[in-house]
Amino acid sequence: MRAYKIIVLAKQVPDTRNVGKDAMKADGTINRAALPAIFNPEDLNALEQALRIKDTFPGSTVTILTMGPGRAAEIIREAMFRGADGGILLTDRAFAGSDTLATSYAISQALKKVKDFDIVIAGRQAIDGDTAQVGPQVAEKLGLPQVTYVEEIQKIENGKVEMKRRLERGVETVSCPVPLVLTVNGSAPDCRARNAKLIMKYKHAKTVTELQNSNEDYLHLYNDRPYLNIPEWTVNDIEVDHAELGLSGSPTKVKTVENVVLQAKEAKVITSADSDINDLMRELIESHTIG
Repeated sequence: MRAYKIIVLAKQVPDTRNVGKDAMKADGTINRAALPAIFNPEDLNALEQALRIKDTFPGSTVTILTMGPGRAAEIIREAMFRGADGGILLTDRAFAGSDTLATSYAISQALKKVKDFDIVIAGRQAIDGDTAQVGPQVAEKLGLPQVTYVEEIQKIENGKVEMKRRLERGVETVSCPVPLVLTVNGSAPDCRARNAKLIMKYKHAKTVTELQNSNEDYLHLYNDRPYLNIPEWTVNDIEVDHAELGLSGSPTKVKTVENVVLQAKEAKVITSADSDINDLMRELIESHTIG
């Protein structure tokens, strides 16, 4: 039985449930320091699909690839606590302010350095942008086939992945040969919980920068247990055109962010009686809410 090498594209995102007046910088980029950071929800759905492949095909590996500041290593550890084998942190000030175009360029160049992979899985979109563009753009830049809106990987057989897609008006089953890129919906199964044994195994996993800033005397562990070392790549570790990175490589410009709070002015209790439903429909039509 074949083993598969799976890359999961994940992102540490600001918790957009707590957006305030300081959420945006003057240059139109997100002030990430002002918001709590979380594992992008749909990337967790993607991770679960990857882990299911690993469970089904012994010897398969799951590697997290994330781009962000040093603290983004937190989601690599979080993924390892759930069953991932390791991760790569793509971090450099040159990546700051990247939109989807610049982000997908940097990620695709990192994947070209990785070279040896069968399946790239990403969440459909990140909650800090909701564009759903990075996964498809990565596929285009790598020249790989892509399948979007995946809800479940049903089977992998004869070098083809069969998947169920959740679309606006129904579902469809498609198959695609490896290597490929796929994006996973939030309607896919939730990611499994942390595993206590894996937490104990990987709790000291760190990047080089984290080790340099650490006061803990665990340095001997990283020689004895190489799996605790989280690789950290900068622009010097991948082949890039600097003009395609960061703000200079990002044609998207955000002008303003508003925090909109919806408040109900009144509430009505509608029963299932025909008269109540007719009254509601009449009111909605008269107010031009519908019709």
